[in-house]
Amino acid sequence: MQTAFLKNQLPDFNALSAHQIEPTIDQLLKDSRLALSQIVTSSQAPSWQNLVEPLEMIDQQFERIWGPIGHLDSVRNADDWHAAYDAAMQKVTEYYTELGQNAELFARFDGLANSDAYAQLSLAQKKVIDNALRDFRLSGIDLPSEQQAEYKKISQRLSQLSSQFGNQVLKATQAWSKHISDVTLLQGLPESAQGLLAQYAQQKALAGWRVTLDFPSYLAVMTHADNRALREEVYRAFATRASDQSEHNEFDNTALIEEIRQLRQQKAALLGFASYADYSIATKMVETTDQVIDFLRDLSHKSKPQAQNELATLQAFAKSNLAIDDLQPWDITYASEKFKQQTLSLSQEQLKPYFPVEHTLGGLFKIVEKLFGVQVEQKTGVSVWHEAVRYYELHNTDGQVIAGFYLDLYARENKRGGAWMDVVQSRWRHPQGELHLPVAYLVCNFTPPIGDKPACLSHDEVTTLFHEFGHGLHHMLTEMEHLNISGISGVPWDAVELPSQFMENFCWEREGLDFISAHLDTGETLPDDLLSALQQSRHFQSAMMLARQLEFSLFDFLLHAQYDAQNPEPLSDLVARVRAEVAVVMPPSYHRFAHSFSHIFAGGYAAGYFSYKWAEVLSADAFSLFEETGILNPETGHKFKNIILAAGGSIDPMVLFKAFRGREPQIEALLRHCGILSLTKAA
Repeated sequence: MQTAFLKNQLPDFNALSAHQIEPTIDQLLKDSRLALSQIVTSSQAPSWQNLVEPLEMIDQQFERIWGPIGHLDSVRNADDWHAAYDAAMQKVTEYYTELGQNAELFARFDGLANSDAYAQLSLAQKKVIDNALRDFRLSGIDLPSEQQAEYKKISQRLSQLSSQFGNQVLKATQAWSKHISDVTLLQGLPESAQGLLAQYAQQKALAGWRVTLDFPSYLAVMTHADNRALREEVYRAFATRASDQSEHNEFDNTALIEEIRQLRQQKAALLGFASYADYSIATKMVETTDQVIDFLRDLSHKSKPQAQNELATLQAFAKSNLAIDDLQPWDITYASEKFKQQTLSLSQEQLKPYFPVEHTLGGLFKIVEKLFGVQVEQKTGVSVWHEAVRYYELHNTDGQVIAGFYLDLYARENKRGGAWMDVVQSRWRHPQGELHLPVAYLVCNFTPPIGDKPACLSHDEVTTLFHEFGHGLHHMLTEMEHLNISGISGVPWDAVELPSQFMENFCWEREGLDFISAHLDTGETLPDDLLSALQQSRHFQSAMMLARQLEFSLFDFLLHAQYDAQNPEPLSDLVARVRAEVAVVMPPSYHRFAHSFSHIFAGGYAAGYFSYKWAEVLSADAFSLFEETGILNPETGHKFKNIILAAGGSIDPMVLFKAFRGREPQIEALLRHCGILSLTKAA
């Protein structure tokens, strides 16, 4: 089936054009429905072999065929491709809604769960069946037919709105740019940043420099531009993307947000949940919405006084050193960088030459080899979607290939912003015995090489690289062989960030930095004075950064937990209410962060953005065992691999954590990493 789109078990990204998407998916859906009908009409009693295995074969085909189509919509977006993808996605959503409401299929799963055969299954197999029964109920299997039809209609519309939201954020980001011909406007920007903006101009056949809202460009201006008016202009363009306040308001997401809010509440209510937040946590570690809200408010209570002090200190510095009497949001990053240079003798530009991409990648791979016993090797001759993309294989100690991943590092046009890991192929054993190896996409938006100069990473970009690689390791080092629980599949969303945030810690320790740093010109690893400054910078304005994350998290959760269908709280009122409670920096009235908040409106984090902080408690506490036994202790690394990573979604993550750490998680490690432990003791 669609073998032209596959090449040596990996996608052939150049073999499918936009006009082929719908017929390809139509054939996939036709074949899948035929196979499904054969499963549910079987006269045999339900068993693992005649129920789960053939369903996994259907799902595996979706993963291999539908997955790359969605991936290309994110990394090589074009209008014709997105239109075809959107149309096909509606059909795929309809299929999965039908699947979740298939009474005959549910009856067979229920029959297997209540049979003598169930007791003979492995714990992993039982988890697959238990998850399936849970997901049936969350898909409306118990609803009357009329309400099932309503659920199906809502699900399809939400899928469409989510795709449209993300696409409009991308279009709005690309719609704005500023052509600069007078270099004095760029005073303060380092040579590398000016070179990037010149390269952006050349790509449009322009002389001079071109500022865009791609993150490398945006961050360079906000961090280094001495021209305050330029900073404000770029800040406003970025803060109003995809909103009514943007000069390109044809991409306004306001109506989409309101419809998404309404439909999510309707979907939850259909299933008997009080709110969409209650529906969301049904598949998470947390047990109640109050537990989440209390967790976020407790963190705010512990950190806000320090955040207020940090802001007051920055305001005083800006007034006395930068002649900025009224520190505004577009001054924060700029003033913070100047303040960091003065107090810590440190800047991102000082650090960048120590992290050439090739050396840092090699160092990351050495750390992974030391900790987890796997080697990473680049492989050529593999089909990719852009010339800058690379493909790597993971080998075990016997030299056997156990996994693979694509690496797409740099920002470019028609590529969605941010960084993420996604699944190309899950670890899965075919019923006939063949083992399909896990393969991942690792996507970032780093500053690309400029001219013939090699790319170097800021330390923030280094931590992002480690973060996404942590997600990749979770996917690639699983030992599960069933799709539903392989890698990150089946892992509760508030635990899925544990391995990713765990890996970030190695970017702050001498043992890790000695592997990943080597000055571009001298080859010198990060010297002691810069290391000391870097480690101190981990606490630099950490409470302010925590307050910002809590603002996002609490906004997301209250948006979904306290929605009143009869009298919806205006979005602006909710934003103001959350900011009054947890924020210390108050953006201007035109700020519209929700309109580009793709994590919750176009991704999987709706009523789940708190997962970053929830999982950070686990990841910081897990890393504290390495602090006790040795940062690169192979024995502790193998323990982490064999307990946390290998299990995939087969076991409750709290059970796994306690097996690894030997106790319940404690918040002290997170607070210590954030530099706010002293305040918690005082409180």
